[in-house]
Amino acid sequence: MVMMAATLSTALDVHHLSIPQSDNKRPIFFTKTIKQNPRRKFTIFCKSPSKPPQNPKESPKKTPSLSEQLQPLSTTTLPKKDQAPLLSKPKSTWVNPSKPKRTVLSLQRQRRSPYAYNPKVRELKLFAKKLNECENSEDAFLKVLEEIPQEPTRENALLILNSLKPWQKAHLFFNWIKTKNLFPVDTIFYNVTMKSLRFGRQFDLIEELANEMVSNEIPLDNITYSTIITCAKRCNLFDKAVEWFEMMYKTGLMPDEVTYSGILDVYAKLGKVEEVLSLYERGVASGWKPDPIAFSVLAKMFGEAGDYDGIRYVLEEMKSLGVQPNLVVYNTLLEAMGRAGKPGLARSLFEELLECGLTPNEKTLTCLAKIYGKARWAKDALLLWEEMKSKNWPLDFILYNTLLSMCADIGLVEEAEQLFMDMKKSEHCRPDSWSYTAMLNIYGSGGNVIKAMELFEEMSELGIAFNVMGSTCLIQGLGKARRIDDLVRVFSVSVEQGIKPDDRLCGCLLFVMSLCESKEDIDKVLTCLQQANPQLVAFVKLIENEESSLGTVEEEFKSIMINTEDDARRPFCNCLIDICRNKNLHDRAHDLLYLGTLYGLYPGLHNKTENEWSLNVRSLSIGAAQTALEEWMGTLAKIVKREEALPELFSAQTGAGTHKFSQGLCNSFASHLEKLAAPFRQSEEKAGCFVATREDLVLWLSRVA
Repeated sequence: MVMMAATLSTALDVHHLSIPQSDNKRPIFFTKTIKQNPRRKFTIFCKSPSKPPQNPKESPKKTPSLSEQLQPLSTTTLPKKDQAPLLSKPKSTWVNPSKPKRTVLSLQRQRRSPYAYNPKVRELKLFAKKLNECENSEDAFLKVLEEIPQEPTRENALLILNSLKPWQKAHLFFNWIKTKNLFPVDTIFYNVTMKSLRFGRQFDLIEELANEMVSNEIPLDNITYSTIITCAKRCNLFDKAVEWFEMMYKTGLMPDEVTYSGILDVYAKLGKVEEVLSLYERGVASGWKPDPIAFSVLAKMFGEAGDYDGIRYVLEEMKSLGVQPNLVVYNTLLEAMGRAGKPGLARSLFEELLECGLTPNEKTLTCLAKIYGKARWAKDALLLWEEMKSKNWPLDFILYNTLLSMCADIGLVEEAEQLFMDMKKSEHCRPDSWSYTAMLNIYGSGGNVIKAMELFEEMSELGIAFNVMGSTCLIQGLGKARRIDDLVRVFSVSVEQGIKPDDRLCGCLLFVMSLCESKEDIDKVLTCLQQANPQLVAFVKLIENEESSLGTVEEEFKSIMINTEDDARRPFCNCLIDICRNKNLHDRAHDLLYLGTLYGLYPGLHNKTENEWSLNVRSLSIGAAQTALEEWMGTLAKIVKREEALPELFSAQTGAGTHKFSQGLCNSFASHLEKLAAPFRQSEEKAGCFVATREDLVLWLSRVA
């Protein structure tokens, strides 16, 4: 049973991801900036320029210093040294001694909007509500506009425009205001309309308004450009976002935090890593202090690339600039650590999150559970689960299913059963199709087909949909238990429910076929496989015919692999080799191994150094690993016969297997070596590694030749 579990795990291993390593030679673009001055408690009101420079050749205006901002106040409020004294004594101000003195003296209060004192504001708001509630048609909207209670002024029109929620009505009202031509329509009207259109993801209309502003020489301010760029990003029009950002820079406007964070995300989604780093450096050098959102964008970009060095740079930059990560940034960093394959660093980051006093949310815990499950860290996964229960951290539907999948990855049966029972008792997180699938995976991998079939019957009674993954998990468990009749029934129910068998399910049927001993059982499985993939059944019959030439087999093999998903091609080849070996078709098994190697299904199978030659069979099934060993020994025998130079050491790598249901390859390989009387011995230093010296191997090959 252990051997079969290993074969199953290897045959159906379709989740191998190659994580690209970061380039250590990549230049570091992060630059540290001088610490910002501490925030002073002054209330300063400065008028912004009415029209930013539109000439691309003009350089952006330098931000005035604090002394320059205070200078107008000192010249207008405080008397000069040679100025005559005030003619009248200012009125005294009564100060309550029982209350603390104000820390800031506001010399000039900001004027409120004129319509705040308008006694008819309530009437205008009621009219705006009426516009929001009218039908979504132009005729109905214009008919209601005829009932406007006041003559539209700039302030009244702006109030109504701000109150309109549907973007269609905001756009209609804005066009209506322009046709009336009662007052100049300036930048703020365009900005308010564009923000409404951004909610509706109407980038074409926004760009049309922006071009209209340029044609009418209406200045585009920072808010205008930020709205255009963020809307383009939401609509996945990244090229447009870059185009308007570059246009903004040419006009001399300095981007703010929102614009910088948004355009960084755009460059990151375009995969332009160097441009992101260059833009980051340019912004920091100009005095911009990145916010947590910007660092979240950088961390996500490096995480998707699996670049751990980049993630580390982000952490160092945040510390150097004194930016405290919030929960969103921590969640992004955790996801990045998971993609980079750094579970230990993810655990340290989670502990840092707790030390900062933050409470993890459902997304945080879901991400960490996925990382522990993928890394097969059973101990840490259990500690996380206990901590979640003791601290009553939030659990949602996705987190429950993630924890169940984690238990399936690690083989935690009792913990999964407890989670499943908790979901059944919960009012808001009842088990769904994916929850049952995780439990079917656990029972199927563990060989507990009785409980697996009970779950299958329970799903039928409750009317819970059966998905292709659940069908695959149950079929593989039934196949291992040799319950072929139940397997056929499950497959039939799956097809009746509209499930389309995928390549993973076909690979599972191939694996079950390699386990069958009687012709009756093989025919039953072939009948199911015929419904799922007729071309695969025809190829099985082709390779069973010993008269089929290698050229014909290669042509059909290539056709099948082209029509198969990338992550299922190697499992297909593994199962086909196992089928040939079980039928004593060893020559055909060697042909398939040759074809699999020829078409790149077994990269890294052989490795040569000056002192050691090795065979890596981690990604092979038991039958394929035995075939690869025999092929290797045959090649070495020819080299010995030709008296060519050989290294001092030979090794075969099978891996130890971290899953308790998938540890059979090492034991089966050891049994096969013992059967051949090969001089390979289990390494004491490394589990799943078999070594042999040159002298012993040459002596053995000379005897068996």
